[in-house]
Amino acid sequence: MNAAAELPQRRLFGGSLRRNRRWALAASYFFLVLFAIFFLIPPYYQLVTATKSSAEISNQTTDPWLPSFAPTSENIEELWNKTDFPIYLRNTALVTLCVVAITMTIAVPAAFSLGRMKFWGSGILATGVFLTYLVPDSLLFLPLFKIVGSLGLLNSYWALVLVYPTLTVPFCTWIMIGYFQSIPKELDEAALIDGASHLQMLSKIFIPVALPGLIAATIFAFTVCWAAFVYPMAFIFSSDQQVLTAGTITTLVKGDVYQWGMIMTAALIGAAPPLVVYAFLMDYYIAGLTSGATKG
Repeated sequence: MNAAAELPQRRLFGGSLRRNRRWALAASYFFLVLFAIFFLIPPYYQLVTATKSSAEISNQTTDPWLPSFAPTSENIEELWNKTDFPIYLRNTALVTLCVVAITMTIAVPAAFSLGRMKFWGSGILATGVFLTYLVPDSLLFLPLFKIVGSLGLLNSYWALVLVYPTLTVPFCTWIMIGYFQSIPKELDEAALIDGASHLQMLSKIFIPVALPGLIAATIFAFTVCWAAFVYPMAFIFSSDQQVLTAGTITTLVKGDVYQWGMIMTAALIGAAPPLVVYAFLMDYYIAGLTSGATKG
């Protein structure tokens, strides 16, 4: 009797659980599609505008959200041949590569020493390193302007190589501290027993093991350098020294005249490198952030 009475209850419970899972799955897909549409609207509008001529863009009788029946490449041709956009792109790539290299050269040993080589005040120092990242660049550019000017680097993209690490090094160090701390301590003990130095431990054990964390920090540094806007606007005045973000605005916006076709084209081209990096390294980026969030 008891078994016969429990059977309908189990079926009812199992059916209810399956229904709940279906509803949860349907709700997940609904919100996923909703957010995808929301975040894809800007690049869609950029693409539609970039493939229209100036006459079509200024025509108030056409719908700006509908693509052109005769897409044109005049915006990208004018942008590439009649402006300094290629120079902006080259300067941005050079500055980004230099800053990423400097950032990782500083952040990796700093995170290793703060995360694995325990010494007096290491925890307070690690927290202080992260807190420096919370200071907004809109406040930092004022004192940094005086420092850059005293060094004779105003109106040079090398000034950005000097100041961008103030944004990237603290956060990358914090990411790597969390990741290094999540690695089992038995690796340290085994390496020390074998006679390895701390530098050998870092280069031969921790860097290979912490590769997802390194990639996550590298992607963050790359994104910050590629998309920074305040510092280029404050420190650089000449077109031949300008980078992508500020150079596009200063070139294509003259008073109240906006060259929307070329602006949207420049935005699409500028967004392509970070998009490619995230597309190929997203799994490593997520693994690096989630692993660094916990301690082993």
